[in-house]
Amino acid sequence: MTKTSVLITGGNKGLGFETARRLGEQGWTIFLGSRDEGRGKAAAGKLADQGVNVVMVPLDVTSDASVADAVRLVQRHTDRLDVLINNAGAPGNIVAPADATAGELHSVYDTNVYGPVRVTHAFLPLLRAAEHPRVVMVSSGGGSFAVVTDPDQPVSKMHELAYSSSKAALNMITVRYAQALPEIKFNAITPGEVVNLKFTATDMNNHTGQLTVTEGTDPIIELATIGADGPTGIFIDRLGPVAW
Repeated sequence: MTKTSVLITGGNKGLGFETARRLGEQGWTIFLGSRDEGRGKAAAGKLADQGVNVVMVPLDVTSDASVADAVRLVQRHTDRLDVLINNAGAPGNIVAPADATAGELHSVYDTNVYGPVRVTHAFLPLLRAAEHPRVVMVSSGGGSFAVVTDPDQPVSKMHELAYSSSKAALNMITVRYAQALPEIKFNAITPGEVVNLKFTATDMNNHTGQLTVTEGTDPIIELATIGADGPTGIFIDRLGPVAW
């Protein structure tokens, strides 16, 4: 039986690594994308020591050449890709709106918006070759207009432009892909609990979140493992649907 395959961008640490570990435990073939080759090899080694079938893929989502090389590497191992998890993300410098420049936004968008588009576009042929392909976009409650405009939500008081707007753009991209490509399930997640005002402890927030990285990956695992009759074009956290 051919194993289910998944490519995870930013897979060498945090949510990406935990997702790789959990899906690897289920017997999946893990293509572990990592911008830093050394860290990627170290992470892949840890998974291999646990019995996971893992292939480290050097992958900088901001580089067309790197993404093209990643496609060729994956193609040497498989003729299809069942799941793509666009996890790599950049927080930006949390610059106040009055001080934010186009350059500040561009650096964040290159990873959080253009990156998922760059990777998704490049891997579409392999995804289309799968029986029921899925794409999971790792977004954020900070990309939800409903969350950001709720004064009880901590993110409503985080005054910046780059990160929250990039995740709002990613949410729209997810929906538009889902509408245009019904043969592929495109969904977005936030690794928190919106209703409980909780988020996951990762490097991106200096590990100040209230949820473990395992809890944070619950919605990623849920959407990565949906069947052919599963939903498309939805946005969830580990407790259920999140308002756009």
